[in-house]
Amino acid sequence: MHPRRPDGFDGLGYRGGSRDEPAFGGPFPARSFSSGADLGHWVTTPPDIPGSRNLHWGEKSPAYGVPSASTPHEGPAEEPFPGGGDCPRPGPSSEQLNRFAGFGIGLASLFTENVLAHPCIVLRRQCQVNYHARHYHLTPFTIINIMYSFNKTQGPRALWKGMGSTFIVQGVTLGAEGIISEFTPLPREVSHKWNPKQIGEHLLLKGLTYMVAMPFYSASLIETVQSEIIRDNTGILECVKEGIGRVIGLGVPHSKRLLPLFSLIFPTVLHGVLHYIISSIIQKFVLLLLKRKTYSSHLAENTSPVQSMLDAYFPELIANFAASLCSDVILYPLETVLHRLHIQGTRTIIDNTDLGYEVLPINTQYEGMRDCINTIKQEEGVFGFYKGFGAVVIQYTLHAAVLQITKIIYATLLQNSI
Repeated sequence: MHPRRPDGFDGLGYRGGSRDEPAFGGPFPARSFSSGADLGHWVTTPPDIPGSRNLHWGEKSPAYGVPSASTPHEGPAEEPFPGGGDCPRPGPSSEQLNRFAGFGIGLASLFTENVLAHPCIVLRRQCQVNYHARHYHLTPFTIINIMYSFNKTQGPRALWKGMGSTFIVQGVTLGAEGIISEFTPLPREVSHKWNPKQIGEHLLLKGLTYMVAMPFYSASLIETVQSEIIRDNTGILECVKEGIGRVIGLGVPHSKRLLPLFSLIFPTVLHGVLHYIISSIIQKFVLLLLKRKTYSSHLAENTSPVQSMLDAYFPELIANFAASLCSDVILYPLETVLHRLHIQGTRTIIDNTDLGYEVLPINTQYEGMRDCINTIKQEEGVFGFYKGFGAVVIQYTLHAAVLQITKIIYATLLQNSI
């Protein structure tokens, strides 16, 4: 029984003119089936279909969309996807732009949070600890006026004082958290399959971290609220020196009204842990909403390439912005109490936030957190907990404006590169 193979079959090296030609011998002997290289080649590249085109010995099938050298061009070669395809891939310059843009966006957000918004932090803290103040500065308009007065009488340094110490506190916090998690079983991150025990251990790690950074936070707070008029030119490591001195009881002499550190542990840890919990919950919630919105727009096929690239960077920044804003607003009264307890007995002299010039001493006599809350409520009213709230409005309005401007610039660069 003869195999049903057509004449001129061009598969696996068989090129016999007819079935009667010998398999071995003749001008074109058949290839051996025992060659692993040949078998591997034919497994990955299927043989040509007989009659599809004229092939000569040794030729291979051309790639899809690439004309054969022996085939005459009847017209211009057709591209399978005009203009680079239906889904354009960014070139090397576009990928490099995306890389630098992502770094630039994160840097702009970090710069806004820690540098550009620092005058708002200074004014906010000075208003919080000023129990003498008659003007509470609940709106941004009065805060802008007092900022102008401070800048006019004391110079720009009055609005950016203590900025280096805030970076030191952040560094101490990150370092303490890393060291504690390294030498203890307390987890730095919470896995997706979390349980109450893991959450408790993670929050315990955060609480211990805030305890370690607490004396340096007190020193940084003093640097940001101390008036520039009587303030000496301190070095950038003065915060570390003052923090260590606060722990061991050495350094600048303090008043007898100074609260011991162990009495400050509870309000400090409470504020830090609550701030972390609120910001984490809101961040996850906002990120989930933004991802659902992005997913819905992708299903509807209404998303442009530029918008798809923007969705890779901005949802997380927006979620961080919303989380920080909500946690600061919710915990603002507790922050006012915390700052007054930390500043008490430190012989700190602040600027007069009612006039924009002159200075005022801090001579509070709170016995603890509960006494501070009751005293503020009785003597200053409920709005006394929100002194300087206008600075928060300016701070996050400025942050939102920078994010929006950065987004517009990034979208314009992407539009020009695609």
